[in-house]
Amino acid sequence: MKIEIWSDYVCPFCYIGKRTLEQALLKTGFNNQAEVTFKAYQLDPATPVDSSMPVYESLAAKFGQSVEQAKEMTKGVAQHAQQVGLHYDFDNMVQANTLAAHRLVKFAESKNLEAVLTEQLLNAYFVNAEHIGKHDVLLDHAEKAGLPRNEAKAVLDSDEFMADVEQDIAEAGQLGVQGVPFFVINRKYAISGAQPLDAFVDSIKQIADEEGLRPALKPLGSKKTSYCTGDSCSSD
Repeated sequence: MKIEIWSDYVCPFCYIGKRTLEQALLKTGFNNQAEVTFKAYQLDPATPVDSSMPVYESLAAKFGQSVEQAKEMTKGVAQHAQQVGLHYDFDNMVQANTLAAHRLVKFAESKNLEAVLTEQLLNAYFVNAEHIGKHDVLLDHAEKAGLPRNEAKAVLDSDEFMADVEQDIAEAGQLGVQGVPFFVINRKYAISGAQPLDAFVDSIKQIADEEGLRPALKPLGSKKTSYCTGDSCSSD
């Protein structure tokens, strides 16, 4: 089962959707049979690279609200996040441009570390309120994920992997993606938004049934030790 996820690192529902999908795959038994890849998307590409505006002020300006109204709006999102085990720190979050983060994750993908870095960046922004628009923060997480720091720095100091990010965003437009998270399964099925766990579970089961897929078998009973000699095996 191939699952492609269009998301942005400053989208609160993207982290919620990612975690819910993971829980649904585990619940349905397809967690080891799903190939998950992440596609770049920018909610606000015009965000200044050097911005340090508090997220409440940023949301207030975006939606024409007061800061207090923006704070109230995020309460429901934070509660939704808690339902999947995530504890958001909106009070200390700042606005961030995510283009560099997306390029860095494309570099991580070339090293098979895409999933690790994606999780780290989402956690860094929403749980630890780190400024993931800053190169030094990105480099710290790149190194933590197992990427050579000097190579990661060379990527950030250039326009490397820009074309890959632009291709993902263009493809999102071709698919009619108007918001994230957006999940595409086997290039035939789409799930839009951070749906509830039951909705993900039902969708995965329906898709698996239509595609003729079966979850991995779960071993039952006590653990046994096997011994093989000659042409036969036995267990105690």
